[in-house]
Amino acid sequence: MHVLDGREIAAPDWLEVRDLGRMSYREALQLQRSLQSEVAASAAEGVARGHLLLVEHDPPVITVSRRPGAPENVLVNDDLLDSMGIERCETDRGGDVTYHGPGQLVAYPIVDLRRLDLKVHGWIRLLEAVVIDTLARHGIVAGRDPGATGVWVGREEADEDGRGGRKIAALGVRVSRWITMHGLALNVEPDLTHFDLIVPCGLVGRPVTSMARESNGTSPTMTDVKFDLVRAFVSNVDAPGVFGESRHRRD
Repeated sequence: MHVLDGREIAAPDWLEVRDLGRMSYREALQLQRSLQSEVAASAAEGVARGHLLLVEHDPPVITVSRRPGAPENVLVNDDLLDSMGIERCETDRGGDVTYHGPGQLVAYPIVDLRRLDLKVHGWIRLLEAVVIDTLARHGIVAGRDPGATGVWVGREEADEDGRGGRKIAALGVRVSRWITMHGLALNVEPDLTHFDLIVPCGLVGRPVTSMARESNGTSPTMTDVKFDLVRAFVSNVDAPGVFGESRHRRD
């Protein structure tokens, strides 16, 4: 049993949920790396451990992956970013370029995929399901795009190939010795104009949205979204038979 903002959440004994509040990207990255090493060491000893970190990144930050061409998707120079109080950080996650800042809920699960009987593809599908389930609790219908990782709303706008809609959550992970890092970023009520400084995830012409915008400005509180996301995460990692091919796919 875990307590988040005074409310209890049933969670497996091996999982520790930590609300970091607001923290810089660099500080959170250092913490992730430390916990990933601890989880890997515990796994080598046959002890199950895992963490789910919740954070809003402050100061806001643009993160750039090692993918070739990713730096070109930052559309402004560092001087302008500095003047806006926005950091720029290189990152070792998958994906391309993204933005993190206050009003966006970032979740970093650090878990052993062998315990969950998942490979990387299945892990990405599970994280997408966590976001879709969280949004459903707030009356927002969301889904996947077959051509782009993440979670999207407005899927009725999809083209004949199933691509379309507005991106409400981005995903990017790193897996080392089967232990995960990084994770998902759900736009609750961030400053969406900051996404104009980049080509989000390297996807040209794909709009970004938030829970507040999709709810006509009546966004739930960050506290409520954290609570519901943790419940959705626990449900997806702990439910019997949840890893069937129909939902997450193992490969």
